[in-house]
Amino acid sequence: MALGTIGPSIVIAAVGFASIMALGRNPSSAPKIMLAMIIALIFAEAIAVIALLVVFQVFTPA
Repeated sequence: MALGTIGPSIVIAAVGFASIMALGRNPSSAPKIMLAMIIALIFAEAIAVIALLVVFQVFTPA
């Protein structure tokens, strides 16, 4: 259960840090950076939702 929440949290933090650093270096490329950041965040959240579904499936009594 902890890996299902810690993993995506680390990914979200890394994406946020990398996007801020990239915007600091080249502010004119904001639309491209924003698109890549949104796609990465969607994948990270999808991993969290899938992990949550797996945990519910494993620990639900049959």
